[in-house]
Amino acid sequence: MAKYEILKTEGRAKRAQFETVHGTIQTPVFMNVGTVAAIKGAVSTEDLEGIGTQVQLSNTYHLHVRPGDKIVKQLGGLHKFMSWNKPILTDSGGFQVFSLAGLRKVKEEGVFFHSHIDGHKIFMGPEESMQIQSNLGSTIAMAFDECPSSKADRPYVQASVDRTMRWLERCKKEMARLNTLEDTVNPSQLLFGINQGAIFDDIRIEHAKRISEFELDGYAVGGLAVGESHEEMYHVLEEVVPYLPKDKPTYLMGVGTPANILEGVERGIDFFDCVYPTRNGRHGHLYTNHGKINLFNAKYELDGRPIEEGCPCPTCRRYSRAYVRHLLKAKEMLGMRMCVIHNLYFYNRMMEEIRDSLDRGEFSAYKKQKLENMATPLD
Repeated sequence: MAKYEILKTEGRAKRAQFETVHGTIQTPVFMNVGTVAAIKGAVSTEDLEGIGTQVQLSNTYHLHVRPGDKIVKQLGGLHKFMSWNKPILTDSGGFQVFSLAGLRKVKEEGVFFHSHIDGHKIFMGPEESMQIQSNLGSTIAMAFDECPSSKADRPYVQASVDRTMRWLERCKKEMARLNTLEDTVNPSQLLFGINQGAIFDDIRIEHAKRISEFELDGYAVGGLAVGESHEEMYHVLEEVVPYLPKDKPTYLMGVGTPANILEGVERGIDFFDCVYPTRNGRHGHLYTNHGKINLFNAKYELDGRPIEEGCPCPTCRRYSRAYVRHLLKAKEMLGMRMCVIHNLYFYNRMMEEIRDSLDRGEFSAYKKQKLENMATPLD
């Protein structure tokens, strides 16, 4: 089973390691998002290994729709399918309950979807979500939940959280059953629960207390970065994280910018994931230690410098801004790939710097300097 060990603390910030059946994760960690078992932007497993990726995240709903979780199981599970031997976290499909609002209907037994690909009907409840994730054989499975909008009214949020609580009970029971089956892909699959409650402190705190009693392998804070302000998000973390188990990893789902991550670490978060580095990279928006740059700007047409001076990523070691900009303008896939690799390298390296600063007891100074640098463009 997994073992979570806190190595250092600085205020609420934690430097820890999480041992799993697929290897040890050093935290705080950023999980690179491979929605359909691939990082968008033509990034291979070899690329990810080369830029220091510790964990990949894949999407339960999308892999269920295509190619089908039963096919992945027949091929030996997600690790074998992707040729990736480090940890993988699969989300539960719960976020699609939020993001595909126009295509779904939420009931006590689960959620009825229409596939975003061909419109065919899909049903997913707690048991189905666990079965799909078991077929995928991920290292960490997420409990099935509903992610209510941050704008939802209090009665709706309370009813939703109560239902998510009942779903968690069913998830835990089904996961325990699946892990005992002879043909299960990963009998050591871990289960993380998800705290919800929109921006209502008391609902969030009560839910955190209730899910903590389940003695799960880890705990996530969900339903943030879905329309609320950054200040509201940070406030929720300050209120809720202290009520989650100290001896288990904490995961802030779907967040975020480099600044969001620094603020999350300060408030006790171990795990992060976000599509920003890949999505922005594909559109020529690149992260540097002095803020973001947009390579489509005409001023980079004759710029022979790398994306960031001194950056040792594969793109910056060899190619100029002018060349990468040309590739993007020519709609050449190589341009997108170079940008995504740079952005993921930036995120993974930032997490390494965060861990090093916590090891030295200097996170607060590091955070202050990093935020100041990113707010001071060089160009």
